[in-house]
Amino acid sequence: MKHAQWLFAISLMAVFAAERPVPAPGIPVPAADRAELESGLNRLNEAITPLIAKHGARSLVVADIRIYHDAVRYALTYNEFLKAEEIPRARKLLEQGLERAHQLAEGRTPWASQTGLLARGYVSKIDDSVQPYGLIIPANWRPDSARQWRLDIWFRGRSETVMEANFLNDRQTKPGEFNPPDTIVLHVYGRFCNANKFAGEVDTFEALEAVKKQYRIDPNRISVRGFSMGGAAVWHLATHYAGLWAAAAPGAGFSETAEFLKVFQNEVVQPTWWEQKLWHLYDATDYAVNFFNLPVVAYSGEIDKQMQAATVMAREMDKEGIRLKHIIGPNTAHRYHPDSKVEIDSIMDNIVQRGRDPYPRKVRFTTFTLAYNRMKWVQVNSLARHWERARIDAEMLGGRRVEVSTQNVTGFSFLFEPGGCLLENTQKVTLLIDGQQVMADPPVSDRSWTAHFRKTGTRWAAVSSLEVAGLHKKHGLQGPIDDAFMDRFVFVQPSGKARSPQVEAWVQAEMSRAITEWRRHYRGEALVKKDTEVTGADIASSNLVLWGDAAGNQVLARLAAKLPVQWGAEGITAGKQQFAAATHVPVMIYPNPLNPARYVVLNSGFTFREYDYLNNARQVPKLPDWAVVDITTPPDSRWPGRVAAAGFFDEQWRMEGEQPPAAKTAARKTSARKRE
Repeated sequence: MKHAQWLFAISLMAVFAAERPVPAPGIPVPAADRAELESGLNRLNEAITPLIAKHGARSLVVADIRIYHDAVRYALTYNEFLKAEEIPRARKLLEQGLERAHQLAEGRTPWASQTGLLARGYVSKIDDSVQPYGLIIPANWRPDSARQWRLDIWFRGRSETVMEANFLNDRQTKPGEFNPPDTIVLHVYGRFCNANKFAGEVDTFEALEAVKKQYRIDPNRISVRGFSMGGAAVWHLATHYAGLWAAAAPGAGFSETAEFLKVFQNEVVQPTWWEQKLWHLYDATDYAVNFFNLPVVAYSGEIDKQMQAATVMAREMDKEGIRLKHIIGPNTAHRYHPDSKVEIDSIMDNIVQRGRDPYPRKVRFTTFTLAYNRMKWVQVNSLARHWERARIDAEMLGGRRVEVSTQNVTGFSFLFEPGGCLLENTQKVTLLIDGQQVMADPPVSDRSWTAHFRKTGTRWAAVSSLEVAGLHKKHGLQGPIDDAFMDRFVFVQPSGKARSPQVEAWVQAEMSRAITEWRRHYRGEALVKKDTEVTGADIASSNLVLWGDAAGNQVLARLAAKLPVQWGAEGITAGKQQFAAATHVPVMIYPNPLNPARYVVLNSGFTFREYDYLNNARQVPKLPDWAVVDITTPPDSRWPGRVAAAGFFDEQWRMEGEQPPAAKTAARKTSARKRE
């Protein structure tokens, strides 16, 4: 290691040592136990290999076996056995995995028809990791039954000790807080300890999809429930995806960042201007009106500090004319009161029995980002400006009339599947959009209806397609940097060196840290390739996270000239600002010029750091779409260095204030005429 890199690594170790590590380092594993576990892992791996060859690497029944292998491998490889009793449990997990492997080799999957407590798994699209989940299958469930089952998704409380092996043990021995009759209960892992945000949010939907493929689930009787950290997960997923669920039951937790941290641990946060904007991503209080479309019953203990979550949600819902049903356990701290559990179950049973209405007459929806752009039959396609409140209220008035009001929305669609639309199908539909009359084609004979609308200037019009020329922010391609890590990504290592020794040292240290922290915090092993190994398939399927500069990274060299932040040998240009290239590094997210349907990220993993692991409410984006980092200030547990500048790209992915190409050309012609 070069001297500069060595000094950099020493400074990183000193800074990060000040924070309590999450998860904590494990205990020493006796040599005999280690040898036995390694032998068991080898045997299980040998049994799994032909199963992957036969059934495929993404097979769900093979994932049901691989969860046991990877749980023990992670614990052994990364020093994550926290207590001595976890070692014999690991032996049992390997035995279970080997038993399932032998059964599948014989063409049998008895666990797939098992009732009671059950552990299963899936292969994640994000990083090809095998993620576990738990199920409670009712005793009267039968695999050959045509019945559609109610599903409750349960989100667990915070625990820094629930790595994969402990999660599997819990899911096979503990039924959890609620186990309603005639209900399949899905216990999601959530990729460890993040309140089901970021990759933990994706885990919810990937686990749900795996369950739907293997069990008959009623799509209109799926509810979300949880307590503590799990309550926070419910507040988040209920407000951001309110159109998907039949009901929501958050218990305690947190529902936003700033007020909760002040109440819960007397921490007064002092955000940068961009952090404050980015709170709009996950602060459920900002999305309170979405409960117009979703029944919710909240729970708090009377003497629990985390009652604050429901209190602030009730305040924000009241502003929208919605009264929160809030059950309070008398003289109860951070737990459920037994009588409250009975009351909550009764309410949830009644709501879920009626089921979700996928096509209500009226929809009220708010968002701050196209990452969350759908409510029932209304989909928002474009915004005037991200991170400012967007609203759309739409109501079918009967016959062939629809009334719509919008705020900060420039494009939307109405999407009704067959049988869903109640409008008349014999004449055009008349819409009143922000007071303007717009005509649209009627529903078709199967009662499906798809209609798109776009605003140009101040005028709305029906359009035939969502496609818009040129780059623009859209769902799944809207930033900020952290959004790249909610889908498949590849870390691309440079085969050469950066021009500046200081930049080279920073890049190597931060890249190594990003790889390590992805595994520690999000419980998968990041896909990593050299720049010389990146294929066309990688460019087509993955967000590329490019490390280094154009001198060292061949992929970055191919597209550097097409990025809005320019990084040359002498300097970095970000809009009108200039920075020394030898001591600064740009980090950013942008549609990949080699494949604009995917992102390219420069020099960043997920942006919250070790300090934020200690409280889930702090696990929010710390950087916007782009930033320039002054690396003369060493990284610490909060920042990758001193952030010299940062900002968001506009809705066309330009530096804010930058003219579009046509306007630039016109300006140059005008200037030339003036000179003449």
